[in-house]
Amino acid sequence: MIQTLFGSVEPEPTIFDRLKKGIRKTREGLASRLEDVFAGKKEIDEELLEELEYTLITADIGVKTTAEILDLVRDRADRGELKDPEALRALIREHLLEVLKTIDKPIGEVSQPPAVILVVGVNGTGKTTTIGKLTHHLKEAGHSVLLCAADTFRAAAIEQLEVWGQRTGTEVIRQKPGADPSAVLFDALQAAKARGTDYVIADTAGRLHTKSNLMAELEKMRRIAGRVVPGAPHEVLLVMDATTGQNGLEQARRFTEASGVTGIVLTKLDGTAKGGVVVAIARELGLPIRYVGVGEKVEDLLPFDAEKFVSSLFEA
Repeated sequence: MIQTLFGSVEPEPTIFDRLKKGIRKTREGLASRLEDVFAGKKEIDEELLEELEYTLITADIGVKTTAEILDLVRDRADRGELKDPEALRALIREHLLEVLKTIDKPIGEVSQPPAVILVVGVNGTGKTTTIGKLTHHLKEAGHSVLLCAADTFRAAAIEQLEVWGQRTGTEVIRQKPGADPSAVLFDALQAAKARGTDYVIADTAGRLHTKSNLMAELEKMRRIAGRVVPGAPHEVLLVMDATTGQNGLEQARRFTEASGVTGIVLTKLDGTAKGGVVVAIARELGLPIRYVGVGEKVEDLLPFDAEKFVSSLFEA
């Protein structure tokens, strides 16, 4: 079952196949490297562990998780519980799943609409495109959506959101460029309440070079949302680009600290062989992955499922 802010819905039957296709580069890279590590090996020795460490690090699994896996391997090998490479592969798979499940937090259900989602992140990560795809996903599930153009400072941001509004048949609440983002959000929330709209998705600015102003702006938007709709924002989604790997973690921490991020959307996962960064991001930020982007099509934003993701890393 896939959770939404209004309860659970059945996943699409093809979601596993689409995820496997989307992270093909990562799976092929990881699988081939693991095969090389295990080739001809009948025992687990330090040489194998060094090769395994290199393989996991280059897949961007993360230093912490890699160290944990190596400690587990040494411990179980010392106790005679790891007899062959297949058992080692199963151990790696088991630990990756455990990491992702440990930080998973269920989406809180909203009894009275609108559910309010703020979308934050550095410009260039695919934030506006993600909003468009998320809108499509929610409308396909039968929900009504209103878009809020609260990135009022980037020249083309409003226009880009309106293009997605046209593509998905969704109204966009906007004001003139340079307007107060919180005022735009206020208008959108009032409109959504009056119409009984299920979701309001707000685009926000992503200019880190004015960090203090941006973070103050995001905090103000959170306060306004809570005044108009009790309990809002219900989700604050941080959009990250998977191709930047762990280089994006520091920027992510800044947004997390300032805007109360509740979940991650990882875009462009199909464009990297280092999809293990899903694990690193989840572990480092202590936040659940809500969606992953695995292609350019509007339907290529997939609700994240830890078991399906780990399975797709190991199953051809």
